[in-house]
Amino acid sequence: MKRRTAWGLMASVVFGLVSAVELGWSHDRPDDRHDHQTQQRLTPFDREVNKHGERLIAEGRRIFRFDTFGSEAFWGGTLRLHEAIAGSRNGGVGPGVSPKSALSVGLKVDADALPDPLKHELRRGRVNLDDPAVTVALIRLNAVVGVKGIFDGNRIKSIGIQCSLCHSQVDDSLAPGIGRRLDGWANRDLDVGAIISLAPNLRPFADLLGVDVGTVRKVLTSWGPGKFDALLDKDGKAFRPDGKSGATLIPPAFGLAGVNLHTWTGFGSVPYWNAFVAVTEMQGSGTFFDPRLNDRDRYPIAVRSGEDDVRRTPDLVTSKLAALHLYQLAIPAPEPPEGSFDKRAASRGKRVFEGRARCANCHVPPLFTEPGHNLHTPAEMGIDSFQADRSPTLAYRTAPLAGLWSHQKGGFYHDGRFATLRDVIEHYDRHFRLGLNEQEKGELVEYLKSI
Repeated sequence: MKRRTAWGLMASVVFGLVSAVELGWSHDRPDDRHDHQTQQRLTPFDREVNKHGERLIAEGRRIFRFDTFGSEAFWGGTLRLHEAIAGSRNGGVGPGVSPKSALSVGLKVDADALPDPLKHELRRGRVNLDDPAVTVALIRLNAVVGVKGIFDGNRIKSIGIQCSLCHSQVDDSLAPGIGRRLDGWANRDLDVGAIISLAPNLRPFADLLGVDVGTVRKVLTSWGPGKFDALLDKDGKAFRPDGKSGATLIPPAFGLAGVNLHTWTGFGSVPYWNAFVAVTEMQGSGTFFDPRLNDRDRYPIAVRSGEDDVRRTPDLVTSKLAALHLYQLAIPAPEPPEGSFDKRAASRGKRVFEGRARCANCHVPPLFTEPGHNLHTPAEMGIDSFQADRSPTLAYRTAPLAGLWSHQKGGFYHDGRFATLRDVIEHYDRHFRLGLNEQEKGELVEYLKSI
């Protein structure tokens, strides 16, 4: 009797579910009625979670775009970079940096920060882009992406930098280099080394590295556009054994949700790298701890400077890591522009990607990296170990591919060694002996451009 009752109860539940589906009440049906009912069912705690997430994302956006973490004490107070930007006619030193020069080294201007009359004059070509005073005025408007000026009246007295300096682009909607922000996009135009080398006081770098100022400038100018060496102040390895720069390409900061390890060599998670950069590269005031850097053989400069355990006060970094993390995870990879790839070829290339080429074994859709421990040895990838050996992991991360079309400038892999996507495919075709034909290689390129 009990068994029959149980079976009867189960049948009622099943038939009830079937009826609900037929009536359009399935939880899997994404219609307006379902959305409304879901909102009605939200508990007070559910609503609090939503509010908390929205608040963190908004705060994270502000931090990503505008927070200097107190870095002006170093970039302005110590290096005096603002003086070189302003020039002698504006209270600084030297010729100054004009807007034209600033744009030429990859600095971007946020058009939304400009007053309408100025935008009108820019469109008509009536703004003197050869005058450093205009650059100072743009900084005062908070219009130079990633740069914060500290002013005393009209005089710039210091300068700090922000996450967006390296990890934001603009859409060029007003003029080349001037437009609306595109957060998370790698600024592959930015010549970080050339900008730093303008600083009147490079002695802190020279003393840290144990070299003269001339050598510091040589290293900085070797980086080129779109590259930065975040380990130079840890291991002092400015150049590869083949004489090329040890700098790596600036990576995008979008499409990171679900991705485990961050950076080219998987140093750590997104908040790890945010703390690493904010404290040890931007020289903000905060806390950073990584005992792996306390290794005299691998990181002699980090040991000497104590960068394995930094405790600056006040801590202007730690309380911002959660919001900054969530905002970065919320930035989606951008969709490729219409007409930027051959759709039919890309459709066939997807089959190659997931089949004969075996790309999806590591670049697992939709993350396009491995779920879990997404690292590989140099031997597995068929390349040298120089950059991997600079990392505690001794490995290379499987880079996520979503939005790949947006950061093709500068090449591919951590150091841009492969100039084109076709070059990358040729490398793996040889290394793994895939035997791809010319058509398959071409279709694979189109698919990679479509992701």
